[in-house]
Amino acid sequence: MLGMFLAMLDNLVVGTALPTIVGDLGGLSHLGWVVTAYTLTTAAATPIWGKLGDLYGRKGTFMVAITVFLAGSVLSGLSRDMTQLIGFRALQGLGAGGLMVGAFALIGELVPPRESGKVQGMVGAMMPVAFVGGPLLGGFLTDHLSWRWAFYVNLPLGAAALLVIGTGIRVRREPVKARIDVAGAALLTIGILALTLLASWGGTRYGWVSPQAAGLAAVGVLALVGFGYVEGRVPEPILPPRLFRDRNFVVVQVLSLLVGAAMFGVMSFLPLYMQYVRGATPTAGGMLLLPFMFGMLAAQLTTGRLILRDGRYRIYPILGGGALTIGMAALLGLRVGTTTAAACALTLAAGVGTGLLMQSTVLITMNSAELRDMGAASGSVTLFRTVGGSLGVALFGAVYAGRVESTLVARLGSGTGHTIASGGGHLTPALLDTLPSPVRDAFRAAVTSGMHGVALLGTVLAAFTFAGAWAIREVPLRTSRTTEAEPAPEPAPEPATEQATAAAPGHVT
Repeated sequence: MLGMFLAMLDNLVVGTALPTIVGDLGGLSHLGWVVTAYTLTTAAATPIWGKLGDLYGRKGTFMVAITVFLAGSVLSGLSRDMTQLIGFRALQGLGAGGLMVGAFALIGELVPPRESGKVQGMVGAMMPVAFVGGPLLGGFLTDHLSWRWAFYVNLPLGAAALLVIGTGIRVRREPVKARIDVAGAALLTIGILALTLLASWGGTRYGWVSPQAAGLAAVGVLALVGFGYVEGRVPEPILPPRLFRDRNFVVVQVLSLLVGAAMFGVMSFLPLYMQYVRGATPTAGGMLLLPFMFGMLAAQLTTGRLILRDGRYRIYPILGGGALTIGMAALLGLRVGTTTAAACALTLAAGVGTGLLMQSTVLITMNSAELRDMGAASGSVTLFRTVGGSLGVALFGAVYAGRVESTLVARLGSGTGHTIASGGGHLTPALLDTLPSPVRDAFRAAVTSGMHGVALLGTVLAAFTFAGAWAIREVPLRTSRTTEAEPAPEPAPEPATEQATAAAPGHVT
């Protein structure tokens, strides 16, 4: 729980401070890379941490990941320009890749899926503090100390996590002597990097049909195809191919990728609208995200309890996809003159949809894996969600920056518009009110236009999520740590065809 809390709190604290960070260091056009560098390395490192835990012990691997994360946090706080910040965020992301996967793997080893709802008591005590306190803490530190404390705050939390994990976790698992899949890790990293660059640069720095874009696409596809080839031929693959023989496992990985893109898009770009357009301080901006956070939290806790009660889960990703689609479409209603209360309320449905999808995809993933693959399985769902966030933020950032720049150029002319869009003015939310009225109005209109682009793209991704959720089959949850699934107690009557499908041996790992 402490490791998960550390990972959740970092994203929320930094997200609220991000407008001030970018304005202080300069480079609005580089906004996406502050987030993308973190999510990209997190995505690449996640399956490696998961496999290291399976091979050499999940407790020790988890503690090493926390240590790397803390080192990246300190260096990020010491950054003097955008280049340094992006580089140190990448290091922080390397450690972050082992936080969620380590926590999920340990929970998966200690708690059978059928009893996972019991963990919701601890999650229920942790999540409100992270989801509500994170944005508020990020805003408070930015207002009263410095945005650098958005990174330094990780140090006492990380130290507490290391102390408690080192003394409080007891697992008995003999390490396995085997080689790490270096070739697979390299190919996966190259593939993710190439596709992220394509999403970030396509249509902005390079045209979608340019040789550069075509080259990045070719490298990304070939690397991922090579990764799949290597994974089927090494003794200890990062992502064992046997996991993907389960239909539910495959479907929820795709859903994790899509919901990761939508979630990171909202959390990364909505604070810009709140602070630049609505004039909120960083602290108030954190409070304005509370409807989204409360919606996500309530959906996660409720879903866990309902699944514990009857063992049924198929309906929740379907409902989540529908709610997320409605929520992302609602953000298209944001205007320069939208009241703060209305802007906050528009985020609630997206939060509910995100919570429904996050909880159910993790549970289905763990139910589809054997105990020996628990680390790889938890790494997979975190990997796909993080890859979705990396690609999503890069793509959202390209759309956002393009719309902001085009609006500024149309309103202020090419010279002034390009200067502000490129960050030459080091424009923080606090400095915006000191500018002449025409420039201030143009910038607020540009940020609103950028949010519309983010919302439109998010609606499309959410619609695909809703459609894909219908492919999930209702396979009974396991009631022990063995790999054999057992029927849920007293299930509600179902059509004969669905019962036959759920009971078919080929659909149970």
